[in-house]
Amino acid sequence: MHDPFSDALGATADRTFEGAYERSPLPDEGPVDTALLPMTARLGVGGRLSVGGVDLVDLADELGTPLFVYDEAHLRDRCRQAVQAWGDGVAYATKAFLCKAMASLAHDEGMWLDVSTAGELYVALAAGVPPARLVFHGNNKSDAELSRALEAGVGRLVIDSFDEIDRLCRLAGPAAGSASDHREPAVLVRVTPGVQAHTHEFVRTGQEDSKFGFGLSSGAAGEAVERLRSFPGVRVVGLHAHIGSQVFRVGSFAEEVEVLAKFFTPLDLPELCVGGGLGVPYVAGESAPTIAEWASTVSDSCRSVGIPASTRVTAEPGRAVVATAGLTLYRVGTVKELPGIRTYVAVDGGMSDNPRPVLYGSGYEAFLPRAADAPRPRAVRVVGKHCEAGDVVVADARVPEVLSVGDVLATPVTGAYGYSMASNYNKVPRPAVVFVADGRYRVVVRREDDDDLLRLDG
Repeated sequence: MHDPFSDALGATADRTFEGAYERSPLPDEGPVDTALLPMTARLGVGGRLSVGGVDLVDLADELGTPLFVYDEAHLRDRCRQAVQAWGDGVAYATKAFLCKAMASLAHDEGMWLDVSTAGELYVALAAGVPPARLVFHGNNKSDAELSRALEAGVGRLVIDSFDEIDRLCRLAGPAAGSASDHREPAVLVRVTPGVQAHTHEFVRTGQEDSKFGFGLSSGAAGEAVERLRSFPGVRVVGLHAHIGSQVFRVGSFAEEVEVLAKFFTPLDLPELCVGGGLGVPYVAGESAPTIAEWASTVSDSCRSVGIPASTRVTAEPGRAVVATAGLTLYRVGTVKELPGIRTYVAVDGGMSDNPRPVLYGSGYEAFLPRAADAPRPRAVRVVGKHCEAGDVVVADARVPEVLSVGDVLATPVTGAYGYSMASNYNKVPRPAVVFVADGRYRVVVRREDDDDLLRLDG
């Protein structure tokens, strides 16, 4: 059968993303690096791994697989780090992972929430997050989405295009009637600073050639600010920019600030949001700045380029909050040895619960929770159950020699863009999601069943 996903995988895996970053080195043969595990991960008798005081193999046996497991203490710690580093206004980027429990947790720990669709807005409000602590994004907001954001009274509305300005003026202006009196939105103008972030080309967003925002060099950003300021139904409170995702060099954010300052400072606006995008390590040997180091770099850059100290400088971390807090548990169904070629280990999930390896050639590691301290000398390729040759979970994995059919296999650092990008491809139900803490678990998203696969059929 035609296999577009394997074509995509090969295209991304064999190049260096136009100089952005090289593929990660192969994992070594030692045990999984503890830096890739959630903060409460602990080894028990025989090397069995627990997170939040819950044994992972027992959890998989009880709840089934695939299963997303999040360390609640880790999530709370990263939210607190973000608030401490950036202050009030720092927003959790919900696209990384969102359910009611996650929205509630981020809000409880003092974060705002960044939403980019009516669906994300709906979930955040259903979780009890006050609308005044929501930032509403989107490069193609419909009339319905803008209306819902205005009616809810979101705290910040990020404006992305001239078409959107026209829609906003129609929906929020005096001509909309007296009902619009309470809807005067506080808006941020999204600008594209022309900064080429050091990351995968698919997730760069700050360059001039982007579907997001208003370009600085073209003059579009200046025109957008003028138009919005001339409109009586809108309060322009600041600028927003985002240069990309999975950015490891804090110097890229310093460059962003330097470019933005020339435009921002003369406007005399009270707020500047530098977006998100801080990278996280996915395999051993990678390292990334902390949230505090990221914030400190931006703060130092703001001072050096003359941005007033009174300016509220904020950010929108997502991956940095949830990625390492989560891991995925699978069940091994097949081990296929191809002598002289490779060994395939097939699990009961795949590209439907983690499409990142196919989309970006992303690297992951694998290990056995029943023997997390065991050496991993065996080179394998972990693949999923989907009808695609490109359905790869871990292209170059190291596992213990004792791995066999029926084992629970874990992939760490799957807390971001795993469940949130999950699909029902091949009509595979999406996995359950659990939070673990203090020796207990709670199911925050139930596993889909066969009836869910028919629920939307006419």
